[in-house]
Amino acid sequence: MATKIRLQRGGRKSYAFYRIVIADARAPRDGRFTEKIGTYNPNTNPATVDLNFERALYWVENGAQPTDTVRNILSREGVYLMKHLKGGVKKGAFDEAAAQKKFDAWKADKQKGLEKVAAEEAKAKQDAAAKELAQEKKLNEEIAKKVAEKKAAEAAAKAEAEAAAAAAEAPAEEAAAEAPAAE
Repeated sequence: MATKIRLQRGGRKSYAFYRIVIADARAPRDGRFTEKIGTYNPNTNPATVDLNFERALYWVENGAQPTDTVRNILSREGVYLMKHLKGGVKKGAFDEAAAQKKFDAWKADKQKGLEKVAAEEAKAKQDAAAKELAQEKKLNEEIAKKVAEKKAAEAAAKAEAEAAAAAAEAPAEEAAAEAPAAE
């Protein structure tokens, strides 16, 4: 029986979620499978992979053929590196401890790179938020300046109207004051 390591689709419409399964090569994509060895969620950034490393390594060593996407996933998770290192141990190039040490060094380096990318992304987000805040403050200052000018203009217009009304009342009061005196 030819076995394949493939993705089995799940999730809702426009939000794909995949199970990584071992299946007969003749079985349909979402059909019967032998074993589930992990999950793959491409919707997150970076894509989330939950993989049973030992079972994936077992199936790769026993000849299961992965699809292109699964091959990339397994490679990123280090399954193919471990297979290569185990081959070196079988040939006598180095011992099991050296192979594990090399694999751990690779895993630590990969984790450091992922943390660096995450830190850069967080910094970029923070810088964008600071820039947006600065633009919003500038806009608010412009609006406050326009509102202050408008209020000053309204106050000046109101003072001018009051002055005009007071000026109009003053001659009327003078005329009223003079008229009774003349009587």
